[in-house]
Amino acid sequence: MKMKRNLFRLLVGGVFCVLVMSLYHVLEMMQGAETPGQDFYRLQQQIDKLERLLSDNNRLVVTLRDSLLHRRPARGAGGAVNVSLGSAHRPAGALPGCRLAQEMKGGADGVQLLDVYDLLPFNNPDGGAWKQGFQISYRGNEWDEQPLEVLLVPHSHNDPGWLKTFENYYQDQTKHILNNMLIKLTEDSRRKMIWAEISYFSKWWNDIDEQKREMVKRLVGAGQLELVTGGWVMADEANSHYFALLDQLIEGHQWIQRHLGVRPSSGWAVDPFGHSPSMAYLLKGAGLSNMVIQRVHYAVKKQFAQQQTLEFLWRQSWDSSPRSDITCHMMPFYSYDVPHTCGPNPAVCCQFDFHRLPGRRTMCPWKKSPQPITEQNVQERALLLLDQYRQKSRLFRSHVLLVPLGDDFRFVEASEWDAQFSNYQKLFDYFDRHPELHVKARFGTLSDYFEALHRRLNAAGTTLPTLRGDFFTYADRDDHYWSGYFTSRPFYKRLDRTLEATLRATEILFSLTLAEMRRFRGDGRLVSDFPAREHFQRLTAGRRSLALFQHHDAVTGTARDPVVVDYGTRLFHSILNLRQVLQSSAHWLLLLDKSQYHHDQSKPFMQLDDVISAHDALPRKTLLALNDEPRSLIIFNPTEQLRSSVISVVVDSPDADVVDAATGRPMAAQISAVWAEPNQASTEQFQLDFVAELPPLSLVVYHVTKASFGSAHRARYSFYCRGNPPVVQSEHFQVSRPEGPEADAPLSLSNQHIRIWSSPETGLLQKLRLQSGPVRDVRVQFLWYGTRRNQDKSGAYLFLPGEEGAQLYSSSEPPLVRVSRGPVFSDITSCFRHFTHTVRLYHLDGHAGRSLEISNTVDIRSEFNRELVMRLVSDVANGNRFYSDLNGFQMQQRRTLQKLPLQANFYPMTSAAFLQDAASRVSLLSAQSQAVASLRPGELEVVLDRRLQQDDNRGLGQGVTDNKLTASLYHLLLEDRRGGAEDVGGASVEHLSLLAHLISLSLNHLPITMVAPSNSQTPTLRPFLPLRSSLPCDVHLLNLRTLEDSQEADSPSQEAALLLHRKGFDCSSAPQPPLPCTWSAQEEVDLDLLFSPLRFRSLRRSGLTLLREDDQPESARQPAAPRVARLQPMEVSAFRVEVA
Repeated sequence: MKMKRNLFRLLVGGVFCVLVMSLYHVLEMMQGAETPGQDFYRLQQQIDKLERLLSDNNRLVVTLRDSLLHRRPARGAGGAVNVSLGSAHRPAGALPGCRLAQEMKGGADGVQLLDVYDLLPFNNPDGGAWKQGFQISYRGNEWDEQPLEVLLVPHSHNDPGWLKTFENYYQDQTKHILNNMLIKLTEDSRRKMIWAEISYFSKWWNDIDEQKREMVKRLVGAGQLELVTGGWVMADEANSHYFALLDQLIEGHQWIQRHLGVRPSSGWAVDPFGHSPSMAYLLKGAGLSNMVIQRVHYAVKKQFAQQQTLEFLWRQSWDSSPRSDITCHMMPFYSYDVPHTCGPNPAVCCQFDFHRLPGRRTMCPWKKSPQPITEQNVQERALLLLDQYRQKSRLFRSHVLLVPLGDDFRFVEASEWDAQFSNYQKLFDYFDRHPELHVKARFGTLSDYFEALHRRLNAAGTTLPTLRGDFFTYADRDDHYWSGYFTSRPFYKRLDRTLEATLRATEILFSLTLAEMRRFRGDGRLVSDFPAREHFQRLTAGRRSLALFQHHDAVTGTARDPVVVDYGTRLFHSILNLRQVLQSSAHWLLLLDKSQYHHDQSKPFMQLDDVISAHDALPRKTLLALNDEPRSLIIFNPTEQLRSSVISVVVDSPDADVVDAATGRPMAAQISAVWAEPNQASTEQFQLDFVAELPPLSLVVYHVTKASFGSAHRARYSFYCRGNPPVVQSEHFQVSRPEGPEADAPLSLSNQHIRIWSSPETGLLQKLRLQSGPVRDVRVQFLWYGTRRNQDKSGAYLFLPGEEGAQLYSSSEPPLVRVSRGPVFSDITSCFRHFTHTVRLYHLDGHAGRSLEISNTVDIRSEFNRELVMRLVSDVANGNRFYSDLNGFQMQQRRTLQKLPLQANFYPMTSAAFLQDAASRVSLLSAQSQAVASLRPGELEVVLDRRLQQDDNRGLGQGVTDNKLTASLYHLLLEDRRGGAEDVGGASVEHLSLLAHLISLSLNHLPITMVAPSNSQTPTLRPFLPLRSSLPCDVHLLNLRTLEDSQEADSPSQEAALLLHRKGFDCSSAPQPPLPCTWSAQEEVDLDLLFSPLRFRSLRRSGLTLLREDDQPESARQPAAPRVARLQPMEVSAFRVEVA
C-alpha cells in the first residue's frame, strides 16, 4: 500500500512538472508580443496562472487520492470535492449535497399557516363593535399584580409616491412633518416618534443645515426618534424580487450608518398588502430582532386573536432550527389608523384621534367627535380609553400593549402635534395619579415596546409560539381579495426586473474593473482617466431608483397614472445611466494595451445592441451594418455559470459569419427574418443568431463579417391560417403554405431533449415528450376574466371576477401561425388580435436545450374590464396543491380551497411555480412577477394583463387603463421524478431542481451584447475571464457591490459587499445530460478556491446590510488563504471584501 502511494505521488508530481514547463514555454513565446510598459502587469498574470495551475494540481491530488482509497469526498474546492451532477448514477437521495438539501425540510413544530387555512371556516360572522372579530370581555382584576403597560407610538405613514409623486409628496407634506418633528420632540423629552422611509428622510437631511442635523442626532441618541426597518421604502412583499428587497435595505442601512451612526432594530410594515417570510428572513439577517405587520386576512387575525398568537416567532418553512426566528407582532384590527389601533371599537377609538377635533378638516365617520381633554372630562375620557386598552390587551399574552398613533401623512401641521401630544399627556397624567387603575401609559418607540415585551415575557417564563408560512392572499373585508395587484401594470413589473438585472450586472463588472485597475497599477490607485466617482454616483442613483420602485404602491401597479409615469421615467433613466458604467468598465477590461483607454461620454467606445426610446417602450435592436471588416461583438455573461447562450443581433445582410475573436473558431449561426408584419419580412433587416460559449462573469469578443451569398444557414418558414391562406412577402427565405392533409397535421418541433406538438389551427402547444419518454399532455390556452356586473368591481388592487369565471379566448379572425425551423432554434408563433405567442426550442447541447421558451407580446388597450390569462393544462395529478415562489427566494406550497372564492386562490409568483406528482414535475419559470393559480388538478395559469375601467374603493380613485404593449417571458420545464413525493402534490417544503435554478438564472440574467465601432483603428481586445471555473450549481453570486468610501462621500471605496446565496434544491431528479457545473457535499466553502484566480486582500463575514458593527471581529479574520466560510442551503451570506 505504501509503494502504491509513493507511485501515485510520483505520477501526480510528474504531471505537474510537465504542465508547469509547458506553461513557461507558452509564456516565453507570448513575451515577444508584449506591449511595452505592460511587463509588471504581465508578470502578475503569469504568477496568477501558475497559482491557478498549482491549485488545480492540489485539487487533482485530493480527487485521485479519494477515488483510489474509496473514501467519501474530502474538503476541496467549495469545501468538498465538487462532484459533477451527472457523475453518479445513483438514487437521487444519494447524490452529494442532497443530504444538506434534505436536512433543510423544516420542522413540524409550531403553527403552519397552511393548516390554519384548512381549519378556518371563512364564514365572516358579524362580531359586533369589532365587526370582523368577536366580543372581548374581562373581569377587571387581571392587572392587579402586573399593571397594564401601554406604549403609544406616534407615526406618519408616508408613501414615496401614490396619489402624488415622490417629489410632490415631499414638498407638500413630508418635509413639513419632519420640520415639525424637530421642533415638537425637542419641546418635551417625553415625546416620541418612529420613522420608516429613508428615501424621504435622506432627502430632508440634504435640505437642512448642520445645526438641525445635530438636533436630529440628539433626538435619535435620546431614543425620542427611532428609524424603523431602515429600508429606502416600506417595500411590497409580493412582487419584489429578493435582490431588490435586500438592495433597498442595504441602501437605507448604509445611509443611516453613515449619517446617524445607529442601526435599526425593529421592522415596521403596516401597509404592504400581505406579508412574506422572505422579508422576515432579510430583516433578521440585517440584524433586526423584531417586526410589526398589519395587512393580514381578517379571518386569520381573528383566529390568532382568539388563540393569543398575534405575537409569534416567525420561522422560515425550510428551517428546522431557530436561527431564522424573528419576533413578530401582528396588529389585530382592520387598519393602522387611530380608529383601529386603540382597541376593538373604532367608534370609540376615533374619539381619541385629536386630529379630528371639531373645526378641523378630518372628521369621525361614526358621528362622535373627539373632545379636548379638560379637568372636567378627563376621568370619563380616561376610563373610556382604558376600557379599549384593556380589551385589546386580552388578545395578547403579556401585559404590555402596543398602540400606534398615526395614519397616512400625519403631523403635517404644528397644531396636530400639539393636539395629539398635549391631550394624550393629560390622559397619561391622570392614569399616573390613579394607581388603582393599574395602568402605566407613555409615548414610546418600537424599541421601547419590544424591550418591555421581552422583559415581561422573560419574567413570566412565557414563550411565544413558532409560526411558519406566509400571509397571502390578503383580504380586508368580505370576499375582497387583493390578488389583482399581483399583475397590475405588468409593463412596469417587467421594467423593474430589467433594471434589477442591469444593476446587478453593472455592480459586478464595476467592482471587478476597480479591482483589476488597482492590481494593474500596483499601488492600489485607479486609472486617472476612468471616471470612477461619476460612475459610482450613477450606480447609487440606479440603486435608489430600483429601491424606490419596491415601494408598495410602485411595483404593485397601484399608483395614479402620473405617478406611474414618474416611476417609469426614473427606471428608464437609470437603465441608460447604468449602461454607461457597463460600457466604460467593459472598455477598460477588454483593452490589451491599457494606455489606449480614453473616456469620452459623448462618444463611447462601445454601445449596447438595443435601444430603449422611452419609459413606456419595448427595447428594439439596433441595425448592425456589415462589410468585409470584422465587427466586434462583446458579450458579457453576468452569471457565475459557464453557459451556452443564443446571441441575437440584427444585421443588414442575409449572409454573415461569426467567429470567436480569440481563436478564430466559427460559431454555429442562423439567419432569420425580421417580420415588419406577421406575414411581411423586412428586406433590409435580418436577425443573426449564434451560439456563444460564455465562461462565468466573462467578457468574450466575437467577430461578425458579411459573408458570401448563400453561405449562412437561413431559417425556413411555414404559414398556416384557416379559411384564409396568407399572402407572405419574403424575398430572402424559403416559405411554404401547407394545404390539404398536411395543413391539418399537428405542428411538431424537436431538439435532442424535447419534442412538442401544437395545434395547426392556433399554433398553441398540445403535447410534449422528453427524449424517448411517454407523450405528455401539456396544453396552452388563453382566457378572459371579466368582472362583476352589479356589485364591487375589480380594480388596481382587487380581483373580483364575474360569476361566469374564465372564458376561453376566441377571435372572429383565425390566427396566423408561423413556423420557423433552423439549426440554432425553431419556433411556432401564433398571431392573435390581442397577443402574439411564441414557443421556441433551442438546438443546444447540454441542459440549455432542456426547456421550452414561451414569450408573449400582449396588447389589450381595446378592451373593457377584461383580464387576459395564459393557462397550462397538463396530466400532472397534483390534487389541490401547487407551489409558487416568494420573491424568487423560496418556494411556498399553495392549496386551492373550494371554500374560498376563485380570486382567493390566486397567489403572487415572482419567478417560478410548479405542479408535481410522484412521477413528474412541470415548472413555469418567469422573468417577471404576476398572479398565478392552479384552480383544477393539472392546471397552472398566470395573469398577463388587466384593463379595468373603475376604482375599487381602496383610495386610488381611478381604474387601470394605461396599458402598454407588454412583453412577458417564460421557460417551461418538464422533469421526471424519482421518490421524494410522500403525498399527492408533495411535502409542504419543496425547492426548485438544480436544472430549474440554472434556467431561472439564465432567464433573469440574460447575456449583455455590446457592439464596438467598425473601423480598422479599433484597438486589440482580449477576453476578460475573471474566474477559473463556474461556481457550484447551488451557489449564486447575488451581488458584488462596491461600497461607499467612508472618508469621501459619493466615491467608491476599496471594499465591496460579496453576497452569496446557497440555493436549496430538489433531489428527486437528476437531469441528463449532466449539468456543466459542480456541487459541494459540505457546508464549508473555500472562497479563495471558489473565486480563483481572483484574490481577496481581506474578507470578513458581515450582516446582510454590511453594517460595521455586524462585521466579524478582528480576531476572527482570515488574512491568508484558505478562507473557509460556512454556506448553508437557503442562506444568504454577506462578506466585506477587498478584491486584490
